[in-house]
Amino acid sequence: MGVEAPRGGLKFLQDLMAGAGSAPLGLKLDFRLEDVGEGYAVFSAVPRADHYNPAGVVHGGWTAAVLDSALGCAIQTMLDADDGYSTIELKVNYIRSMTADTGPVTCRGEVVHIGRRMATSEARLVDGAGKLLAHGSCTCMIHRGTE
Repeated sequence: MGVEAPRGGLKFLQDLMAGAGSAPLGLKLDFRLEDVGEGYAVFSAVPRADHYNPAGVVHGGWTAAVLDSALGCAIQTMLDADDGYSTIELKVNYIRSMTADTGPVTCRGEVVHIGRRMATSEARLVDGAGKLLAHGSCTCMIHRGTE
């Protein structure tokens, strides 16, 4: 019994993390894939002043983008190379506001359920001390490449 090769979605993300490319949104918003494995994805991010809303704290859309990336990529790790997915529902709970002084943050997404047509995942965004900043969940529609 040999070691099983990673699914196509996981391999794609491993290659991306190893420098085979990057997601333009991650570059623009200063977050990146740090770790990935079967059923999970971890992103690191650095909130900056240019991510602020008019109230002077990091915009909720930035937080949602980081969460959505971890949530979706966790699901992608479980898909074959010719499969796709799209987020059909995103739920975000904002616990603490962030500023440029917050420092680096980490977001880990994990698959909760994966079926033939739908998948769900959950993620937590924490600061360097492990303090919860936001958490969320998503439902994704799976687009099987063979259908």
